Amino acid sequence: MTDIAVQIPETSRRLDAIDRKILMVLQEDASLSVAEIGDRVGLSSTPCWKRIQRLEADGVILKRVALVDQNKIGLGISVFVSVESSDHSDAWLKKFAEAVSAMPEVMEFYRMAGDVDYMLRVVVADMQSYDVFYKKLISAVPLKNVTSRFAMEKIKSVTALPIPAVVAA
Repeated sequence: MTDIAVQIPETSRRLDAIDRKILMVLQEDASLSVAEIGDRVGLSSTPCWKRIQRLEADGVILKRVALVDQNKIGLGISVFVSVESSDHSDAWLKKFAEAVSAMPEVMEFYRMAGDVDYMLRVVVADMQSYDVFYKKLISAVPLKNVTSRFAMEKIKSVTALPIPAVVAA
């Protein structure tokens, strides 16, 4: 194993067990008061609040949001879209990334390794909405191949990351 494979980002080294507990609590319910979070992790309000502020300032906590049930707001179709390109230039990627990032239907957008170049997770109301999205996608930049896979059933979906335990130095 090389050193590159086991390197831990600098911020992760500074997270102690209490920081990790705070992150687990916030990922479960970010609407809790600082006092409630502090009670759950064994801190009083002021030190808990200071830790949360530091985690936000360090970019560990990106934002706090409400999770919405896509079906209850009429977005019943989830589509996983794989994209292959024959052009791998920086200029093409920049144009493609800007176009895809501006599409509100795209929930996640990844550059991949392997036989697919890009993967998108898209949510839409119905097949007609997906067709409109698809036409917008294929007109953005030249693409080699686009494959759409429609989710039949959501079996597991979590937003909480598995917070690794503190690594001993």
